Amino acid sequence: MKIVVVGCTHAGTAAVVNMKELYPESQITIYEKNDNISFLSCGIALSVSNVVTEVEKLFYNSPENLASSGIITNMKHEVLDIDFDNKKLSVKNLVSNEIFEDNYDKLVLTLGSWPIVPKFEGGDLDNIVLCKNYDHAKTIIEKSDESQNVVVIGAGYIGVELAEAFEIKNKNITLIDAEDRIMAKYLDKDFTDMAEAEFKNKGVNLVLGQKVQKFIGTDKVNTVVTDKGEYKADLVVLCIGFAPNSKLVQGKLDTLPNGAIIIDEYMRTSKEDVFAAGDCCVVRFNPANENRYIPLATNAVRMGTLVARNLLNPTLKYMGTQGTSGIKIYDLNIASTGLTEEVAKNTTSLNVKSVTVVDNYRPEFMPTFEEAKLKLVYDEDTRKVVGGQIISKIDLTQFMNTLSVAIQNEMTVEELAMTDFFFQPHFNKPWSLLNIAALKAL
Repeated sequence: MKIVVVGCTHAGTAAVVNMKELYPESQITIYEKNDNISFLSCGIALSVSNVVTEVEKLFYNSPENLASSGIITNMKHEVLDIDFDNKKLSVKNLVSNEIFEDNYDKLVLTLGSWPIVPKFEGGDLDNIVLCKNYDHAKTIIEKSDESQNVVVIGAGYIGVELAEAFEIKNKNITLIDAEDRIMAKYLDKDFTDMAEAEFKNKGVNLVLGQKVQKFIGTDKVNTVVTDKGEYKADLVVLCIGFAPNSKLVQGKLDTLPNGAIIIDEYMRTSKEDVFAAGDCCVVRFNPANENRYIPLATNAVRMGTLVARNLLNPTLKYMGTQGTSGIKIYDLNIASTGLTEEVAKNTTSLNVKSVTVVDNYRPEFMPTFEEAKLKLVYDEDTRKVVGGQIISKIDLTQFMNTLSVAIQNEMTVEELAMTDFFFQPHFNKPWSLLNIAALKAL
């Protein structure tokens, strides 16, 4: 069996490692445009702030390691076209410019995503950079050393983490977003207010509810212009969001309007013997019971593993996702899963309600204790839990992993209220915060 994998970051790496173990006699060939694989872009901010001292440590696999196991690893190769009917590919060697043809029995598309880059006036000025891959990471670190006024555009997780990292390096930081608050997709306002207060206390300039219009400069950017103001910039990092990198299959496979490849619960596309996984695909978003585009490394590695498991026969179903995520902002540990109350009301027909609990995470008779804030979002009609958020100076983020399991299994607030959790004064109180929140919803 000849297996060809197009693209090899998280989903691709997971797929090939598992396929080599499951089908040791198969020929597995990778085509990847970059000269590296498996880069954890979530660690770029950690490199900027010197928490990670060597950016090279953000790789967890390598072409050399895959090649040593017998996988044919073609780095700096771009697939130009795919003939799905005849199972053929046109491939270009980006070093020699040679174009050649290859074929497959099974095709795995792990094409990934690419940053959204609107066409701003002045967008071609130097020192305007993206934040996605290894090369971007090196550029950001290099240019930040010689820049004092840094503007980060986009206040999602990546932009927020970068803003903190630059502030730690004593840069003058401006964080711009068209939304009126940071991390609006992941958290409700009562939670983002707390995070914003941390940034304001550190002197970060939060420019919210403003849209970037253009960049000004001679060779290098020196000013960012929005619809409401102008901001000095020696370095601009674009963190606006991501789109599926699926132009290769546009018009050939079933996709969402944004280009995300539609797959079934076994990772199969609309073409026979063609599988897809990771950021180029839709995911089944369980809280809303619909396909959505949620590019996360956690989704990618699961989906890549599922491709390997289902390559010959449909055996292991995709369980969907709750979009569970977490972030640390200064002293605040934050996590969320499922739908926020605001997103649920704006994008679904669910009749959602919420409850919020604020309590010390362990008994007050202990030498130390910290306050935690937990929010539970549920559907009033079905009583099912559909989302949650937590914030505390103590790392209680695993509560959201637990809640993710509850959402995936369609638990009601009544069931969650009486779910068994252990008690030990070092860690918690007799009633878990999840129990307390669910009881409050009864």
